[in-house]
Amino acid sequence: MTHPLGLAPTKIIAVHLNFRSRAAERGRFPEEPSYFLKPPSSLSWSGRDLVRPEGTELSAFEGEIAIVIGKRAARVGRDEAAEYIGGVAAANDFGVHDLRYADRGSNLRSKGADGYTPVGPVLLDPREVDLNDLRLRTWVNGELVQDDNTGDLLFDFAYLIADLSRNITLEPGDIILTGTPTGATVVSPGDVVEVAVDDTERLRNTVREAEPLAKPGARPKVTREDKAAAVGGSVPAIKPETEAALRSVSTATLSSQLRKRGLHHTFLTGLKPSRPDLRMVGTAHTLRFLPLREDQFAERGNGMNAQKRAVESIGDGQILVIDARQDHGAGTLGDILALRALKRGAAGVVTDGCLRDSPSFADVDLPAYSAGPHAAVLGRKHVPWEVGVDVACAGVLVRPGDVLVGDAEGVILIPPSLVDEVAADAVKMEREERFILERVAAGEGIDGLYPLGAAKRAEYEEWSG
Repeated sequence: MTHPLGLAPTKIIAVHLNFRSRAAERGRFPEEPSYFLKPPSSLSWSGRDLVRPEGTELSAFEGEIAIVIGKRAARVGRDEAAEYIGGVAAANDFGVHDLRYADRGSNLRSKGADGYTPVGPVLLDPREVDLNDLRLRTWVNGELVQDDNTGDLLFDFAYLIADLSRNITLEPGDIILTGTPTGATVVSPGDVVEVAVDDTERLRNTVREAEPLAKPGARPKVTREDKAAAVGGSVPAIKPETEAALRSVSTATLSSQLRKRGLHHTFLTGLKPSRPDLRMVGTAHTLRFLPLREDQFAERGNGMNAQKRAVESIGDGQILVIDARQDHGAGTLGDILALRALKRGAAGVVTDGCLRDSPSFADVDLPAYSAGPHAAVLGRKHVPWEVGVDVACAGVLVRPGDVLVGDAEGVILIPPSLVDEVAADAVKMEREERFILERVAAGEGIDGLYPLGAAKRAEYEEWSG
């Protein structure tokens, strides 16, 4: 059947990670885009069902913006790339992740089935819209689940066209799927998925279950990695045994271990906990504020701004780290957004600015560290700027995915590559220090005991069992 918009691509090219919110969710920020191909036979339209085989469970939507190539593009420069866009439309990069394990990166079985690329129902003229300011939204059963803007793309449309056309000729009608923001997740038979670009008519498709896959070939299988990719949210970056170790040791001990490894600038200075009774362990999910400029706040500070996107994209075990430039003249986060972050699985909040509604934080089971309280809203001092970038917080360079540990003393950062060994050695160090404290409490002197000398080592080994 002919596509209602007359689309007949020779190829459909999809980008893996391209929205900052999705990259932050995954803890990976690619330096260059990576791609995969979907067969032209996967092209579909609004109103056609998304069919998943019986026996599968990880059917997942990804609301996207599709670029339709308007004229033959070969070795196109970035400055002229927009001229080769014939239209843009809503799209759904649908897939069944139960088959992803067998694809080894190609996504052919999992995302290439017939009907798995709905596009439409309208094609926007690129000359009549701002390609760098297109709003992308997705609804499931009427509930808004994705809301982002092309201003947050890691690689804009022109970059993608220029990059691909260096060695792949893009033919008229070819489609580029430009990536999905955070919020993509699993849907079930009967669910209705709708995608829209700006305020245009929605692309609407219903998930339906069909007969099982015939043999031969790979059978559906749910793996931990594929389930995490389908469901969304952050993939845990800390091993359970490492997390347990980090929760059992002090930030002072961790600081000593990092110092032994040549890292002297990892303690976030000047921050106090709203709940000293709570421990915090998680990975960084970053948000950057810039100084207030009224015209920029009017443009970027309202609606679903970077602050709200940061909260809506945070996942299990992540800590929202806010770079407020150590400016204490306004609040950076209030109790409503903090509660929303908690409901999404956040492990904590860290800001080198102030907290608004700070008395309420005493009643929220979310570790929160700040420079203190402030009643003013962030618009008095800050413009919410971007999510998922390297930031400076309380004098420390924090990158997305860095491990943060907080106790009553404060917050310390551990590079992910060192976290397992640092945690294990910190546990050993604290065991030694318990032995030393016990001996000091019994009246022993510290010579040869602190630090533990060779003469006391055998006694310690016997004590520790």
